Amino acid sequence: MQPNDLKLRWGVEQRLEFIEYRLFWEGYVNRGDIIDRYGVSVPQASKDLAQYQEAAPDNLDYDRRAKKYVPLPGFKPIYLKPDAEDYLTKLVSRTSQSSDLLSGIEFPKADMIPNLNRKLDPDVLRSLTTASRHLQVVEVAYQSMTSDASAPTLRKISPHGFGSDGMRWHVRGYCHRDDIFKDFLISRFHNIRAIEASEIDPRTDLQWHSTLKVILTPNPALSEAQQDVIAADYGMQKGRLEVDVRKSFLFYFLRRYRLDLTDLSPDPREAPLVIENRAAFEEALLSNQN
Repeated sequence: MQPNDLKLRWGVEQRLEFIEYRLFWEGYVNRGDIIDRYGVSVPQASKDLAQYQEAAPDNLDYDRRAKKYVPLPGFKPIYLKPDAEDYLTKLVSRTSQSSDLLSGIEFPKADMIPNLNRKLDPDVLRSLTTASRHLQVVEVAYQSMTSDASAPTLRKISPHGFGSDGMRWHVRGYCHRDDIFKDFLISRFHNIRAIEASEIDPRTDLQWHSTLKVILTPNPALSEAQQDVIAADYGMQKGRLEVDVRKSFLFYFLRRYRLDLTDLSPDPREAPLVIENRAAFEEALLSNQN
């Protein structure tokens, strides 16, 4: 096989995997998606779809009314190994303006401490993203740490968004049992199924759709030299850093940056940042918990 043949075959396999990715995670695919992503011609995109359908005839069907291919109920990936963490990371980064400017650069050695991610079931996440997209109510068995560890509780949730505290992924949605918008750890969902259309308007989740400008400064209990170091670490301007945070994320923001230790730790180095507009922060945090 010639190098050009290998390249062509690799390109086709890439596009077939993309077709499957779109079907699995987004719930549809059409020729335009392939053309936009890979810059191929209309006939080539049609050929790719036909080739995928030949390889996996039980995975997709053409919806003539919607003019797109949709997954069949018995859909099973043959090219793709679904990765829930990877999909959620792409959701967050898809609006990034960064480009691959580092391509071809020889890097020095680097490493990171292991990230202890909780196990996410791709099928659970797929059900949640589908329900979020189509405004559906899902029924789930949810294992809360506030309940008996051996007894998950049955809940009805209208999901509409996803968020991470840097270590755990949550789904944001309306809890029909508690009559409130709240966060749920995706790793604790079991036996999920969509049951009906939701009457909940996601736009009424004010904590999700509004932000608070959090003003951070170095902990005044630090020495002047230490405060200068912290200000430099975080790129503060005139000793202040302003960050817009979703109000529904305030608790996670508080914990991640150890802002909750300001009044608890005798050593200010354990909590080098403090919230200047603390009254507004606590008011917003309290309203999110009510």
